[in-house]
Amino acid sequence: MLIRQAADTGGLDMLGPRRANPYENSKSLEFGFRARRFVHIRRLIEAIIAERGSAEILDLGGTETYWHIGADFIRENRNRLSFTMVNTEDQEVDDPALFTFVAESASDPTLFSGRRFDLVHSNSVIEHVGDWSNMEAFAANARRLAPRYYIQTPNYWFAYEPHFRFPGFQYLPRRMRATLIMRFALGFFQRIDSLEEALDIIHHHRLLSTREMAGLFPDAAIVHEKVFGLNKSVIAIRDGT
Repeated sequence: MLIRQAADTGGLDMLGPRRANPYENSKSLEFGFRARRFVHIRRLIEAIIAERGSAEILDLGGTETYWHIGADFIRENRNRLSFTMVNTEDQEVDDPALFTFVAESASDPTLFSGRRFDLVHSNSVIEHVGDWSNMEAFAANARRLAPRYYIQTPNYWFAYEPHFRFPGFQYLPRRMRATLIMRFALGFFQRIDSLEEALDIIHHHRLLSTREMAGLFPDAAIVHEKVFGLNKSVIAIRDGT
């Protein structure tokens, strides 16, 4: 199976059947969570526009569809905004005047060498890049490429695992998780046929804790998205001040 860098869809891009992506449905619960988190992103963008008159945004692992969460705000400010999306999953953009796509890895230490943006953004991607060293490289890029950043990831200690939609899935032994996705269609995935493929998927779905995010982003404020008083996701924000 070919696995590509996650594209803030909540799962990896796979060759093979996938279930419908709820993040593309503006009435879904998942879309609603993202739209509520947009308050943090909007605040950062507004500060940049107030300071510089325009904002260049780099979205690591992003898609044009994701930004529908802020459609009204983006429409009102489109002449002052530009988005560059980095992803290893090839994609076409519908609005090339606003969005640019670059086929690169967000963990490549040479990414946009010598260039800076106003804001680095990433939503539910860092947990998909694989080894801890790749996460460190991803975090280093976010910190290097702009004075402000917003990096969100699901919280390891929130019991409901969002990619497989199975309570406590992330706490099970690796081999058991692989066995489960070989026997059942879970979350974003249809049933997986081979053990090698299943283990690869598990390897690229590694949730992070608040402590790990704070270690990766030591110059950020760490905030949480809460559900019923529990920390659903972890967000690292550096506001540039």
